[in-house]
Amino acid sequence: MPPAQKLAANLIDIGANLTDPMFLGSYHGKTGVHPPDLDRVLQRAWSAGLTRIVITATNLEESRVALALARTDARLYCTAGVHPTRCGEIEAAPEGAAAYWEALRGVLEEGKREGKTVAVGECGLDGDRLQFCDMVTQQRWFEAHFRLAAEVQLPMFLHLRAAAPAFLDTLARQPAGALRGVVHSFDGTLEEAHKVLSYPGLFIGLNGCSLKTAENVAVAAALPLDRILLETDAPWCEIRPSHAAHVHVQTRLQVRDKKKWDPDAAIKSRNEPANLRQVLEAVAGARGMEAGALAAQVHANALALFFSG
Repeated sequence: MPPAQKLAANLIDIGANLTDPMFLGSYHGKTGVHPPDLDRVLQRAWSAGLTRIVITATNLEESRVALALARTDARLYCTAGVHPTRCGEIEAAPEGAAAYWEALRGVLEEGKREGKTVAVGECGLDGDRLQFCDMVTQQRWFEAHFRLAAEVQLPMFLHLRAAAPAFLDTLARQPAGALRGVVHSFDGTLEEAHKVLSYPGLFIGLNGCSLKTAENVAVAAALPLDRILLETDAPWCEIRPSHAAHVHVQTRLQVRDKKKWDPDAAIKSRNEPANLRQVLEAVAGARGMEAGALAAQVHANALALFFSG
């Protein structure tokens, strides 16, 4: 497998949380840890060969901010939706749930007209963090996102964590042939992946959180090539040395501790889109294939799902 830096520039990060405060130099509520550096993060991404990045939004306000950010660069796109752990915000909105939802629809429609908003989400079910939103509320608004996606005619950016039975039941209740989207940051079993992929319009998104264990890596190696998408989920889900897939990683950014910020270095433990190279290398290595061939296929997959219109 050739070094990643020699590969053609044809990578799309289909999920990066670029509105996260970490890119403004804020960590755990402490501001001013270092200067805002998203411009440097993006420079590294383009230098690493990325051609497009989809900015993930997790509530109404983030959907607005993500769209505004996407407008600043022709290579940036975004989603609009409400993460399962934040669905309580809809029902607690001072203006009421209906008005909140109509405002979200407005952002989606505006972004779609501009060719910037390419998916509905992040939405889905999360059984790991019920302290933030109960499953009944999550389920109610997950169903609503399917209706919204059908209305605006966009694919979905789907979240699944520790809730596979309910998630799959929800998919089964949708109109036949209506499902289009990606189950991002997938860390489930091969059986669960096969059930997701039984819907022809769905893809599996892989990042560092998808590649932690030997079982995870085996799942990534067994997925059909034409149904895989790659993402970083930055600033989260980096491939750490403890991850089973780390053995395949060849490309490493220069890093510094956030308190010793260097504009030309990445921040230690803060993932960024340039590390999509690592995800590519890890998945290619797990599959025993040439990284360039995988890059070409996942690029075509991303174009087919998000950019075919």
